[in-house]
Formats: sequence, structure tokens, C-alpha cells
Amino acid sequence: MRWEGLFADLEGQLAAEERRERDSEVAERTRRERALVDLTARLAAGLGHELGLRVAGGSAVSGRLRDVGDGWLLLAAGRTEVLVPLPALLTVTGLPPQAEPARTARRFGLGYALRALARDRAGVVLGLSEGPALTGTLDVVGADHLVLAEHPEGEPRRRANVTRVLAVPFTALGRVDSRG
Repeated sequence: MRWEGLFADLEGQLAAEERRERDSEVAERTRRERALVDLTARLAAGLGHELGLRVAGGSAVSGRLRDVGDGWLLLAAGRTEVLVPLPALLTVTGLPPQAEPARTARRFGLGYALRALARDRAGVVLGLSEGPALTGTLDVVGADHLVLAEHPEGEPRRRANVTRVLAVPFTALGRVDSRG
């Protein structure tokens, strides 16, 4: 009878050790899989969620995440749409805890998204990583910069309204606001 008790105890210890090893392996696999998830995938999983952002230049914006692309996100904040380059993003609140592999971001980059605003001649407010915001209309969108015809907000882009024309590198952008 002593042997039976000893064998039962050893069997229990072995089963407990196997459970600990399996739990440890599951935890390690989970950590490895999470390490492969980038911010764009997390953002894509948050489509439709209310997010709070802090962007370069110190500005904060909150709204519903409408779209995500290669290096940018689009937030609907009331009647304003805010395009944020991902390099300008400082913090995000409101994302779901896990990325969904089925959801992906758009493949086109920031320049392509900005070209749509230039094509539509939409008035914009550029929040920069430093300095005051700039208002006007995007005249040209290059590979790594845009050309802004600066004029008062709400005024149409007319030669008489334009106060100056500036080239702005994408790296200086904190956010691009446009009325939807």
C-alpha cells in the first residue's frame, strides 16, 4: 500500500510539472505573437472605435477612427476630419486590446491621401510638430512634402486671398484638419 501512495504522489507531481511547462509555453507563444503586431494592425482593429490621440506639437484630438493606411490614420472629430501621419502620433487611447488579423490597413501612403485633399481643393489646417498652425489650400503634394497656399480659414483660394506659399515636409506635419 505504501508503494501505491508513493506512485500516486509521483504521478501527481509529474502531471503538475507538465501543466506548468504547457502554461509557460502558451504564455511564451502569446508574447511572441504579440511582438509581431505593429501599431498599424492595432489601429486597423480599432476602426469605428472612439480614440483619443496626442500628436506632435502637443495637440490632442478625439473622435471615431474612420480609416488607416500606410503611415497615416483618419479620425472623424465632429464635422472635421483629421489626417494624422503615424510618425507624428505620440499616444493613442481607446484601442481594442487585440489586433484582428482579418482587418488590414489601406496600402497607399500619406502622399496619396493628401493628394485627394489637393484634388478637391479642400481648405485645410496644418498642425505642425512645432510652431503655429497654418491654414490654406494644398496646391501640390510631392513625394515627401506639400505646397500650401496660405490664406484665411473659410476664404476660398484666390490670388487676392493668398498671403504666402510654403513648402512643408511631411516630417513637420502633426495633423491635417479638413471640414468633411
